[in-house]
Amino acid sequence: MAVSAEGARRKERVLCLFDVDGTLTPARQKIDPEVAAFLQKLRSRVQIGVVGGSDYSKIAEQLGDGDEVIEKFDYVFAENGTVQYKHGRLLSKQTIQNHLGEELLQDLINFCLRYMALLRLPKKRGTFIEFRNGMLNISPIGRSCTLEERIEFSELDKKEKIREKFVEALKTEFAGKGLRFSRGGMISFDVFPEGWDKRYCLDSLDQDSFDTIHFFGWE
Repeated sequence: MAVSAEGARRKERVLCLFDVDGTLTPARQKIDPEVAAFLQKLRSRVQIGVVGGSDYSKIAEQLGDGDEVIEKFDYVFAENGTVQYKHGRLLSKQTIQNHLGEELLQDLINFCLRYMALLRLPKKRGTFIEFRNGMLNISPIGRSCTLEERIEFSELDKKEKIREKFVEALKTEFAGKGLRFSRGGMISFDVFPEGWDKRYCLDSLDQDSFDTIHFFGWE
């Protein structure tokens, strides 16, 4: 069936932008095939994109196989948009070390390591600090925990506010340093420069002059 001129214009001028964890997929899980099929049907009518806090490899793993994600979505914004793909091509990549400088970055990492060393939890695993291009991801239990351990920590965190207290300590220690903190998912939180949240991708989208951008997600 032929696409009308109005329909073609709408496809070019309207973007539906989706968060990943908690919106398109459960946290760190694969996308449901029915959801994936719906998105491709939607793509025939509008442009679609994803924005997530995870690095590109994790988003790609959740939303397809290999590099399918940049073929199935018109826009892919990894690490809150500090790594940007458009129509299958890498547009830009920003790095937290260049923005913050090595001294502040090491102060931040060292503080987190000292804080976590004093935490007593039912379980601790590995990868407590994951260094990404646009942020640090901090996990008191460690990102290598199993799904069952992830759920166990999440339930404990709801009661004892482990991540909330950690973030408050960081806010006090690094007040005025231009840092922001975001708790998401079940076991971790992100640390990034001011302005490097999911709205960061809007600067790139502004250049494409969309009439309408619909965002679906938590933040």
